[in-house]
Amino acid sequence: MADPRIDPLLLRARGRPWEKAIEFSIRSSAVIVIAALVLIFVFVAKEAIPLLTSAEVHREVTIPSMIAPLPEDHASSLNSEGRPEFSLRFPWQPGPPEPKYKLLPLLVGTLKVTFVALLFALPVAIGAAIFTSEFAPQVARELIKPAVELLAGIPSVVIGFFALMVLATWLQKSFAITYRLNAVTAGIGLGLAVIPIVYTVAEDALSAVPQSFRDGSSALGANRWQTAWRVVLPAATPGVFAACVLGAGRAIGETMIVLMSSGNSATLSLDPTRSFRSFSATIAAELGEAPHGSPHYHVLFFIGAFLFVITFLLNLAGHWYVNRLRKKLKG
Repeated sequence: MADPRIDPLLLRARGRPWEKAIEFSIRSSAVIVIAALVLIFVFVAKEAIPLLTSAEVHREVTIPSMIAPLPEDHASSLNSEGRPEFSLRFPWQPGPPEPKYKLLPLLVGTLKVTFVALLFALPVAIGAAIFTSEFAPQVARELIKPAVELLAGIPSVVIGFFALMVLATWLQKSFAITYRLNAVTAGIGLGLAVIPIVYTVAEDALSAVPQSFRDGSSALGANRWQTAWRVVLPAATPGVFAACVLGAGRAIGETMIVLMSSGNSATLSLDPTRSFRSFSATIAAELGEAPHGSPHYHVLFFIGAFLFVITFLLNLAGHWYVNRLRKKLKG
């Protein structure tokens, strides 16, 4: 029983210093996160700027030279059909005697493996989220969600090793693929890392749909599948789309899985069964051997800045579209 001699206002006044300390720590955490992000971008941009300003770097590489193809006389190698090998017009050859830095094979490789990963991961993750939130019994739900989220704790190098040693061998034997390490192998391995992110966010969005939506749909005669597909999923579309955007950002920036299971061949090809190389894998494979301050060093940081911009624009577009969907659903 409270002592009537103690003023409640006095208790609240004594608690204010702790509340201010907690509020200060929360604000500081937000400022630290934003400052760290800004500093990372500033550091990457600072190391990439000499590609635009340094005359010494320009003697070896320029941005137009990284985009434009080589002259036709460089495409002298012939393929099995006797035609010039198109991929040789965009080579990535940072070594001597004549370094060549062409970004198009790396861009195509990055987009190719991201597309394969999302093609594999999104249906699985969203389907699992719908099953967990709408159809699974409570006991099964308490087992499925922690099990899927546990997949996010597996190190990328372990998933990459699994894709390299197990998945690549199985795919090659099952489908008679010529190249053992390719975009399909890397994409499926990358999809295993994307699934937990998409699943967690999508399941939370589906579970946040008010129960009255489901009750109203059932009262109109809809079964559980019709309710999930035509009522719950449209209502949770902004959250599900945000989950897909987060998964795409993870897929674009992933390094170890792609580095271990892609074959690291900088060839320009849309064939998902051929080896490739991505932006992040190129940085991880070559940055440790590039001399500090060399043109190769600055090109790698330029790739990092370019990758950062792609991820930022993807998240920005996703945020804009999610807000648009929310306004549309609200009417």
